[in-house]
Amino acid sequence: MSTFQPFLQERMASKFEQDVEYNLSDSGVHPVRLGELLADDPDHVEQLLATDLNYPYANGTPELRENIAAMYNGATANNVLVTVGAAEANYISTRTLLSAGDEIVIMLPNYMQIWGIAKNYGLKVRAFHLREDSGWAADLDELNEAVTANTKLIAVCNPDNPTGHILTETEMDAIVAAAERVGAWILADEVYRGAERVTDKQSPSFYGRYEKVVAIGSLSKAYGLPGLRIGWVTGLPDTLDDIWARHEYTTISATMLSNKLAAVALSPQVRPRLIQRARSYIRNGYAVLQQWMDSHENTFSLTPPQAAAIAFVRYNLDINSTAFVERLRKEKSVLIVPGDHFGMDSLVRISFGLPHDYLVPALDRIHELIMELGR
Repeated sequence: MSTFQPFLQERMASKFEQDVEYNLSDSGVHPVRLGELLADDPDHVEQLLATDLNYPYANGTPELRENIAAMYNGATANNVLVTVGAAEANYISTRTLLSAGDEIVIMLPNYMQIWGIAKNYGLKVRAFHLREDSGWAADLDELNEAVTANTKLIAVCNPDNPTGHILTETEMDAIVAAAERVGAWILADEVYRGAERVTDKQSPSFYGRYEKVVAIGSLSKAYGLPGLRIGWVTGLPDTLDDIWARHEYTTISATMLSNKLAAVALSPQVRPRLIQRARSYIRNGYAVLQQWMDSHENTFSLTPPQAAAIAFVRYNLDINSTAFVERLRKEKSVLIVPGDHFGMDSLVRISFGLPHDYLVPALDRIHELIMELGR
């Protein structure tokens, strides 16, 4: 069997998220109920009941692709490929654009899927970092050192997982300039667009700033619809056709019902409501988390996330992050994400975009473990 780099965060979630009493390891907001999604138009129920459970368009139904394209300046349905979640979109895009031995530059910390893909398929990995001591701003000098004449792709996450940092226009322009300088692609994981905490303005996309961009989106985070398993790639039609060819080796298509429900979610009538819902959960939940951290004076430090329902919290405890998370899971039935999964110890990622009566008891159990560690 070949050497394989497991996706540590998703391995942990797959094994344990359904068995704990409190799951604070997700990065999206509290999920939407089906009735809540369809509340604007009762006729949708009858239309869904009349649906033949056949294969849909393999690249996504026209209505869904049109609704996705409307979120990107200058895009049409031909610029969109629908996938089974952003995970498939990231995977098949990377596998299309890069071959073994190619050089990839990855922004870190980041959702570690593409880093793991690079390790497993023999890519040469270089990195530039968001710096905690600079409020998670991008180290642009390091970016320009990391990008070489051999760089084929720069992978970023914006807004970022796990920090919640939104790249500034200056940072985005620098990333585009670095890619343009060597003719590299940019893969922009933008699944947290719409999940802003500090502004009602949606974070800008890399799509349209530079020709060689693939922009990845999903319904799982800002829309509270992870169970639909709908993601997408927005890019050049010829490039999408090449990515689509890999899609036929992985999943062939998302389901017919997922396509139909996703089209409802991204319709002009429903999408603003879902975005507002997500931002409400994020803003209300963050206030609860901040108050809880303040009650543990000198235990935590945090650069407040600008977006996403997650906080990347530094703790002042004499315990490794994985060991802390394991004790929390086993002893308190609460799941959070260790900083080790992002290559950074003494931090944990905590989800807060949740109902008050779920979030508060979960934080209380983390408090119990902290007190026990202190004794």
